[in-house]
Amino acid sequence: MNDRAARPAGFGAKSRGCFEQVLAWLEGDEAAVMSHGELEDELERRGRELLRRMLQDHLALRAATEPRLAAVADDAGVVHAAVEAGHRRTLASVFGQVRVERLAYRHRGHQNLHPADAALNLPVERHSHGLRRLAAIESTRGSFEQASAAISRATGQQVGKRQVEELTARAAVDIEEFYATAEHTDPAPDDVLVLTVDAKGIVMRPDSLRPATAKAAATASTKLATRLSKGEKRNRKRLAEVGAVYDLQPVPRQATDVLAGEGDEHPPPTPKAKNKWLTASVVDDAAHVVAGVFDEADRRDPDHRRSWVALVDGNNHQIDRIKAEASTRGIDVPIVIDLIHVLEYVWAAAWCFFTEGDPNAEAWVRQRTLAILHGRAVQVAAGIRRRASTSKLARPKRTKADECARYLVNKARYLDYPTALAAGWPIATGIIEGACRHLVADRMDITGARWSATGAEAVLKLRAVQANGDFDTYWQYHLDREQQRIHRSRYANDTIPLAA
Repeated sequence: MNDRAARPAGFGAKSRGCFEQVLAWLEGDEAAVMSHGELEDELERRGRELLRRMLQDHLALRAATEPRLAAVADDAGVVHAAVEAGHRRTLASVFGQVRVERLAYRHRGHQNLHPADAALNLPVERHSHGLRRLAAIESTRGSFEQASAAISRATGQQVGKRQVEELTARAAVDIEEFYATAEHTDPAPDDVLVLTVDAKGIVMRPDSLRPATAKAAATASTKLATRLSKGEKRNRKRLAEVGAVYDLQPVPRQATDVLAGEGDEHPPPTPKAKNKWLTASVVDDAAHVVAGVFDEADRRDPDHRRSWVALVDGNNHQIDRIKAEASTRGIDVPIVIDLIHVLEYVWAAAWCFFTEGDPNAEAWVRQRTLAILHGRAVQVAAGIRRRASTSKLARPKRTKADECARYLVNKARYLDYPTALAAGWPIATGIIEGACRHLVADRMDITGARWSATGAEAVLKLRAVQANGDFDTYWQYHLDREQQRIHRSRYANDTIPLAA
C-alpha cells in the first residue's frame, strides 16, 4: 500500500475547524456592522491563522506518512541504522510558527540525520526561506529597522532588527557563485562591450573600517569640538567599489555632436546601453571588483571577438587595475576618461580668468572642450598655462588653471576622443555614476546609518542582483545551494535517501 495514501485519522480537522470559524464569523452580527476596511483587517488576521494551521496540518501529514528506511549513510559512509520517531523542531514561517516532526536516524558519536529535513529543505536557523526572502527584499529598500516593520506588516510576524540583518547576510552568500555560472544571450556581433568602475564611500562602524582608516580615526584631532574645519576628515568611511558591464551598439559621432545644444530640433543620436550588469563590494578591494568585471565581460565574449572599452573617471588606481587585468588576460582594452570629469577641470580653470557668471566663460570652455574632443588636450593645457602667465595671475589665483593643465597632460593618453567618437564608443560614465547613486547612496547614505562590513556587503550585492533583474533566478539558485550545503552534503554519494 502506498504510504502517502494512508492518511491519518482526523487529518485537516484543525484547518477545517478554523475555516468554519471564519465562515461563521462572516455570517455573524459582529462582521455585519463592520466597514470594508475593518473586514479586510480582520480577515487578514484570521486568514493568516488559517494558513498557519493548513501548513501545520500538512507537516503533520508528512510526519505521519514518512517512510522508514532500513539505514541511512552519512558523508563518511557511516550507516545510521537506529531510527527514532518524534524528533521535533520549530519553524517560523510567513504565516506563524509551526512544528516539524520527523524521523531521526542515529549512530552513536555522530550527529543525527533527518532525511525529511532535506525533502523540506529546512534552513539551519528557525526562520523560513519565505521570511528570509522578505528580509532580503525589504533590507535593500530601507533600513533594517524599516525592513523589520515591513515584514511585520506583510506577515504579522515579528522579526527583530538584528535578525533581519543576519537573514539578509545569509541570503547573499551565493551571489558571486551565481554569476560565475550564469549564461548570457548572444549580443549583436558588432556591439561594443563596455567595462566601467567607480567607488563611493560608506559610513562604517568603527570596527568595520579598514585598518588604515581606523588608525587615522583613532589618532585624529579636530580644531573644533562640534564641527570639522577645512581639510579635516571624519575618517569614518570605507569605499565601496562598484563595477558595471554593458553592451552597446556603436554610434559614430562628431565632436560637435557631443556639444550639441539641448534645444536642437534634431539632437544627434547617442549610444544606448543594454544588458547592464552591476556589481559592488565594500569588502573586496578594487583589484577584486575589476577582476569580477572582466570575468563578466569574458562570459559575454569568451573568444574576445568584440571591441572592448573601459570607461573611468580618471582614478589612477582604477586605471592601473584595468591595465593589469587586461594584460594578465591578454586583452586589448582601450581606456577612455569620462568627458564630464574633464569638463569639471576645464570649468574650474575658467574661473581663474573670468568673474563668476560671466557668459564669456561658457564660450571659452566650449572652445577648449571642442579642442580636447579633437585630440588636442596637450595643446589646450599649454594654452591655459600661457594665459595664466600672460595674465600675471598670482599663484593662489592660478591654482585651478595649473591643476587643469597638469591633469590634461597626465591623462592625455586616455583622452583619445577622436578614436572613441569615430568608433561609436561612449565617452561618459553616466551608467556607473548612476549605479553608485542607486546601489550605494540611495540605500547606504540613510541619515544616521553606521554599517558593519557584513551588513553593507550583503545589501550591496542584493541591490546589484535586483538592479540586474536576476533576483528571482538567483533566489532559486540560492535555495538549491542551501539544500546542497545543509542537507545533501551530509549523505553518502551526495544522495538524500527518500522514497518517491
